[in-house]
Amino acid sequence: HVYSTVLKGFSATIPQARLNKVKGDERVQFVSEDRIVEAFTRTTLTVTAQTIPTGVSRVNVPENSNKGTSIGVAVIDTGIDLTHPDLKANIIANYSCIRGKKTANDDNGHGSHVAGIIAALNNTTGVVGVSPEARLVAVKVLNANGSGSWSTVICGIDWVTANASKYNIKVANMSLGGGGSSDNNCGNSNNDALHKAICKSTATGVTYIAAAGNSSANASTFVPAAYNDTVITVSALADSDGQSGGLGSSTSYGADDTFASFSNYGNVVDLGAPGVSIFSTWKSGGYNTISGTSMASPHVAGSAALYIKSHPGSTWSQIRDGLVTVAEPLNAGHSDPSGLHIEPVVQANTL
Repeated sequence: HVYSTVLKGFSATIPQARLNKVKGDERVQFVSEDRIVEAFTRTTLTVTAQTIPTGVSRVNVPENSNKGTSIGVAVIDTGIDLTHPDLKANIIANYSCIRGKKTANDDNGHGSHVAGIIAALNNTTGVVGVSPEARLVAVKVLNANGSGSWSTVICGIDWVTANASKYNIKVANMSLGGGGSSDNNCGNSNNDALHKAICKSTATGVTYIAAAGNSSANASTFVPAAYNDTVITVSALADSDGQSGGLGSSTSYGADDTFASFSNYGNVVDLGAPGVSIFSTWKSGGYNTISGTSMASPHVAGSAALYIKSHPGSTWSQIRDGLVTVAEPLNAGHSDPSGLHIEPVVQANTL
């Protein structure tokens, strides 16, 4: 580069042997070393020391010696940052259903955030996930804008099912959704292809975890959340301090340890989990703090991996019931001023 306005000079790579000669040139006022610079953004940042995110702390993961070792968890999403230093050692496979994308490398950030909640490495940097020794499988069904179609989602489910044995995929997280309803018959009564696909995959031994949705509405009008005959559906809890009891500061979506104001609700919801201001991995090796039932769902997906590790051979409904049994009941650490949420909040310390 040659500068002519704010400076009169240039940038160059100068061999060490010639540096003193340049400095000594009477035409040179000064030489300044080039250095790395990072954007001071409010959402994406680089950290140098590992922290335990509030969500992981809230579900009591640090108390559990079970780390979900070798349990495969598929992230059906925008992909995963395949080279992220806090994720790559746990990524064992990837597949893209998006036209023009040969790999499931994340070009949005959402899937990487979900993946970090599930299985960010327990190392010396970044964050740690709910099941830090689980194995991640990136399945890209959403584009760079975070959108796709049910046909691409079904493509992902199809690939997961075909490769479940190869990669020991026992859990699939679906932090996505759209309008729809359930016939409570695996789509056989209303010819719902997505519903049929998930039911067939579940029958092969893959447990699906679905986000309830962020519309402050009944989750029975959103799919796959409404499929309570084949998925575990998760709502979002607002938690500011990573502890139960409601003693933390209020959040943008409600008081500490209450259900987030944006969260969907209803009798198809099985569990609640932290979903407000969740800090996790992001695309391009970064980190981000975002909110949504998309963030709540992977807390349960990671917990399901822990349950499967200690209860091998469990069916999806046994996993659901097992997680519900040990979860935190209403008014035993969290409350619901809205009166819309009866589901307990996932706890992973005894799994």
